[in-house]
Amino acid sequence: MAATPSRWIPLESNPDVLNQWASKAGLVTSQAEFVDVYGLDVDLLAMVPKPVKAVILLFPIAQTIENRRKVEDERVKNQGQHPVDPTVFYIKQTIGNACGTIGLLHALANADVTLAPESPLEKFIDECKEMTPEERAKALETTPLFANIHAEAASSGQTTATEADMHTDLHFTCFVQAPDPPRTDVGSSEPRRLLELDGRRVGPIDRGGVDKLA
Repeated sequence: MAATPSRWIPLESNPDVLNQWASKAGLVTSQAEFVDVYGLDVDLLAMVPKPVKAVILLFPIAQTIENRRKVEDERVKNQGQHPVDPTVFYIKQTIGNACGTIGLLHALANADVTLAPESPLEKFIDECKEMTPEERAKALETTPLFANIHAEAASSGQTTATEADMHTDLHFTCFVQAPDPPRTDVGSSEPRRLLELDGRRVGPIDRGGVDKLA
């Protein structure tokens, strides 16, 4: 089996690109799809179809943001955080420029969406259920089908496709809802938690209780 490249072509932050990736991977797009969020004003958020299953955010990589994230990772590693539900699917990012695919995997694996039976995504999630985040990353590295899906989607955007060895200053992360694990030490008034899932982080980051994403 040929080795998967250590760097992929970056995905464009474009609903058409994300939907193409998702459809190829196995999402039944007649029941769920990615759309643009044009802003956080009430009127603009009202344009987003409901219910929202997940949010994929593209943000600029700046040193101040990187420093803040490193501090937060150290705090979570050393002091812990609110418990994260063990059923949450989290995968590390070990392939350069693959943050778009990592974000899509996090969104679709943790959202209540319909996947086509025996589709690449359904099989990958099922095969990775008992793996660690690092083992899932290795499985992605050795699954050429996802490299092909990513490459095809990356070349379909409105902007000119870049080279795989390009170092981009943009990064995708994902936000999903997850159950609040039962705790014996304290009662919880929030039935669900907001998690940030980013393959470059120490693990899932709990962002607090949430009623709905939008």
